[in-house]
Amino acid sequence: MYILRKPLCLFGIFISALAPVFSPFLRVPVKGNWNLYQTDVSLFLITYALLGLCVLGFFMRKVSLYRLFTRIYLGWCIVAFAAVFFKVNNYFGMRLLDGLMAKTIDLKWGWLILFIGALLLAISVKKLQPIVGESTEGDTQY
Repeated sequence: MYILRKPLCLFGIFISALAPVFSPFLRVPVKGNWNLYQTDVSLFLITYALLGLCVLGFFMRKVSLYRLFTRIYLGWCIVAFAAVFFKVNNYFGMRLLDGLMAKTIDLKWGWLILFIGALLLAISVKKLQPIVGESTEGDTQY
């Protein structure tokens, strides 16, 4: 049986909802810092869709569904980071231009905040251990 640590869950939802909008994910030389929406709109929308599914599982009080969606959300954050990293490093397909672009565009601390929020969501579900000597089948002891 799984239990949900609600304060940890709500804090993770809060961080995960604010990080893609307000924290910088890329540093582009002329344009400045970009959040996740400016980096890639489809990554932004899929991230919020998966976060919405996590919130739906939370409000429906389905811990197993919430646990599944938080694992998917954590995996998606890793895939999104890898996609942006490889896009920055292999944009043109030519070694010289890709090297110059990789040196000028920097990944910022917004990714760390997004991962912290996803990790908080993933660890907010705890497996309940039965107490030794306690019956779990509903037997009554007299």
